[in-house]
Amino acid sequence: MNGRERVLTALDGGTPDRVPRALGFGRVEIKELAPAGEYRDDLIDVQFVRFGPWPAVEELRRLIKPYPLDTRLGTTEQATTYQRWGYHPETPDQRNPLAHARSLDDLRALTFPDADVPDDVEGLTRQVAELHASGLAAGGNLPHLGGELFEAAWRLRGLESFLLDMIHRPEWAHLLLGRLTEMALVAAEAMARTGADVLALSDDIGMPRSMMMGPHHWREFLKPRMKAIIEAARAVNPDMRVLYHSDGYYEPIIADLVEIGVDAINPLQPEHMDAVGIRRRFGPRPALWGAVGHQTTFPLASPEDIRREVKLRIETLGRAGLVICPAYDIYGAANPWENIAAFINATEEYGW
Repeated sequence: MNGRERVLTALDGGTPDRVPRALGFGRVEIKELAPAGEYRDDLIDVQFVRFGPWPAVEELRRLIKPYPLDTRLGTTEQATTYQRWGYHPETPDQRNPLAHARSLDDLRALTFPDADVPDDVEGLTRQVAELHASGLAAGGNLPHLGGELFEAAWRLRGLESFLLDMIHRPEWAHLLLGRLTEMALVAAEAMARTGADVLALSDDIGMPRSMMMGPHHWREFLKPRMKAIIEAARAVNPDMRVLYHSDGYYEPIIADLVEIGVDAINPLQPEHMDAVGIRRRFGPRPALWGAVGHQTTFPLASPEDIRREVKLRIETLGRAGLVICPAYDIYGAANPWENIAAFINATEEYGW
């Protein structure tokens, strides 16, 4: 099998010849991580394409250089969308453009970025074709403000304000989420037209021991909209698999995710999610994408620690319906290449 075949087999709940490996749920520039001479095309089985930046956001690349890419700023690609929304995480008094809204009309007055994706589909299609020619699966993320729905909404309103909207002003929450969904539908259909294999949807709704909202609120406000996004993509590309990402704990809604068409969940942070328990309950569907390492594992653990962790995860989760992957982002110089290489080599040794 090549990488693409392995990934698709795993996402369908099957057992590939080797457990497929990824380094994240988005694009990871391996050439920038690996020392000269240690890069190979087969280090991972899936790579993610990405929408090209809109001209209006290029200036933000310059503006964010002095700031560390921490959990608030996110990756460079993520940060380049912020200017389109008037979202400035580096400036507290400009952080939430709708923080001072006092009416539905105030919410309607926000000028949303254009929902079209000009000139991107053709370029994305070329990226997908190149990955397929290399034997890799092609994944795609949607352009968004940190997450398609909940995360984007609270970045616009402020976290406390939006959570209160869901409880006391549900029509406000529905209006804002509806506008965000309209944008996501356009982008999902565009990504589906590229022939990408995996649509990665991201919306952090988990905390260490609980969700950021009750499951009933997730089902009322987010589930039908996430379902609509998935259905829009599959109306264009019925074979597209769907990966759902949230940090933290979200076990109460896993059955709902499966119901609306999610094929795999990510990242199953070991200190927050019981991957073995989820496997026992659901079997190989949904597929598990992640599960390796705590927050400090890749920056601070030894290569041998990582090898043992990979071995443990494969032994306890099984080879069916598994894409082995770090449970935390490994972008940047904080993660030694020796540890990343140990992860890759361990999947090679224990994944067959």
